[in-house]
Amino acid sequence: MPARRLLPALALLTALLLPSAAQASPTQLSVMMDDDALVYRNDATRDATLKQMKQLGVDAVRVTVLWSVVAKDARKTKALDKRFRKLGADDPRAYPKLNWDRYDRLVRACSTLRLGCYFDVTGPGPKWGHAKAPASHKADAATWKPKPREYKLFVKAVGKRYGGKYRDENDGKTALPKVSIWALWNEPNQGGWLTPQWENGKPASPAIYRSLFVAGRQALAATGHDKDVIFLGETAPLGNKNKTTRSPMYPATFIRELFCVNAAGNRINGKGCGSFSSTGPLQATAYAHHPYTKNINPLTPDKSPDALTMANLGSLTGLLDLVAAKTGYVKPALPVALTEFGFETNPPDPFNGVSLADQASWNQLGDYLAWANPRVMTQTQFLLKDVPPLKKHKKNSKAYWFTYQSGLYFANGAAKPAAAAYAMPFLAMPTGNDPSGRPTYNLWGQLKFRPNGAASTATLEFNNGGGWSPVGTIPSTDYLGYYQQPFTSPGAGQVRVTWTSPEGVPVSSVPVVVG
Repeated sequence: MPARRLLPALALLTALLLPSAAQASPTQLSVMMDDDALVYRNDATRDATLKQMKQLGVDAVRVTVLWSVVAKDARKTKALDKRFRKLGADDPRAYPKLNWDRYDRLVRACSTLRLGCYFDVTGPGPKWGHAKAPASHKADAATWKPKPREYKLFVKAVGKRYGGKYRDENDGKTALPKVSIWALWNEPNQGGWLTPQWENGKPASPAIYRSLFVAGRQALAATGHDKDVIFLGETAPLGNKNKTTRSPMYPATFIRELFCVNAAGNRINGKGCGSFSSTGPLQATAYAHHPYTKNINPLTPDKSPDALTMANLGSLTGLLDLVAAKTGYVKPALPVALTEFGFETNPPDPFNGVSLADQASWNQLGDYLAWANPRVMTQTQFLLKDVPPLKKHKKNSKAYWFTYQSGLYFANGAAKPAAAAYAMPFLAMPTGNDPSGRPTYNLWGQLKFRPNGAASTATLEFNNGGGWSPVGTIPSTDYLGYYQQPFTSPGAGQVRVTWTSPEGVPVSSVPVVVG
């Protein structure tokens, strides 16, 4: 087991999220994403969702700031267009003020609950923010070749508004809290977010994204966010070999093209590669990635070596290190932020879901694999609750279940086993047998739901069919509640960890079979 070490980037992230913990030695910070509940519902739903996330042990929420949402109707009429041109696209006042409300109120709510709020500022953008797609690619019009200059202006507007001093013109004209964690574009290797992925059979999206990242990074620096946490990438884990404008590009392919290297890490002449001579290395705190494994467990790698999932995180860090060593286009030992992860379940989705038990087990295994990797800064659960199905389609069809069902709770609020597993992850990993032949284990887990910095002691319980009995204690002095310790099983049965509140209310992990 590699020892966890405090990376400079992780120290910065912790200082931003957990001000009282600046001197602690934290490990993996817990992030959660649920745009449907946090951004697109109402104030009551947002606030209840944030409180529930906080109770589960979330340290920060990831939020998509969609360019097209903020810019909606900004230039709809001649009068609005005149105002927009007069103020400029980098001025928050150029956009309809009510378009900001969902984000303004969210950052205030996060500040009140002492939750970190991290913004992924992404397209698709408004029509004027993209080049015109060829007639043969009208289906790609909304995502076709975003204009870096226009994106830069939009990121400037977001950066100004959430710089810590901007006075909200909607709610009391008081200063909005500062946002200090950023990403620039979402899943740029996926055609649903950026096109063309391929053009005339050659990679196109990496060069486009490189220009967008540089533009967005400059915008953040110009608006007081230069020393904030800024993520590069946000790549999706899978791809295919079709090479169409919308074909998802394998992330390893995308990264090599992004940094203009071949498989050996040597520099190549590719589209836009000359830009490094003028812009220099891509300045990022960490590389963000979404290591989904879809409907297989986190230990099973995808068939393609260019896919990057939880099972081969070492390939991601190895590739980034190769780029750093051969080109200097990114800093050495760049940390990794895992910013989306989860498994859809059946029930309710009969097409893409795994069992409820597998979801709980695989989520915990993913948490462990992330924790055990010294380069990983964050692990992110996607979602809190299942998104309701699309009722406009035939019931129980694939289209009906097109929405994501990876929540810890069903859409009606009922808890899945994964909810308890998230709040108190617990694994018992076999290590062999003791001299008398009894099986031995390494216990790993986290009292995630406990307040950060609160030293706690939980009880280890064993059940051989006759009920639960205490067989030891689990002390946790880690700032974020992690622990690991050896365990010798007294026989065949189950083990679990139980923590009892000062009021006498027990909270237990999902049981694990041993012996």
